[in-house]
Amino acid sequence: MPQTYRDLIAWQKAMELVTQVYEITRAFPRDELYGLTGQLRRAAVSIPSNVAEGQARYSHAEFHHFLRNARGSLAEVETQIQIACNLKYIKEGEALPLLHATAEEGRILNALIDSVKKRAAGGE
Repeated sequence: MPQTYRDLIAWQKAMELVTQVYEITRAFPRDELYGLTGQLRRAAVSIPSNVAEGQARYSHAEFHHFLRNARGSLAEVETQIQIACNLKYIKEGEALPLLHATAEEGRILNALIDSVKKRAAGGE
């Protein structure tokens, strides 16, 4: 297991995604501050937060649980990006890099989840 959550690529990439989300949502309408803007930001922040909390628990079973929560938050982010596109808050061209980043994060999380799940089943 890595020394710290900061060593995990899943956490590093999720942190980059949070930054991208905050940057893109700055242009959202002001009346969405407590709506889609806030929801999208919270879901994005939840991804690296869950990775960090799970890794800090020192239990493979708990880490697996928190990684699954992170994957759920990632699905929320993807959905909310699509909603923002549908509402014309962001252009499709602006959304594509975000969606590519979420797809990459999904692949990384899935691989980490599989690895941790095997360790949890093995009793390590």
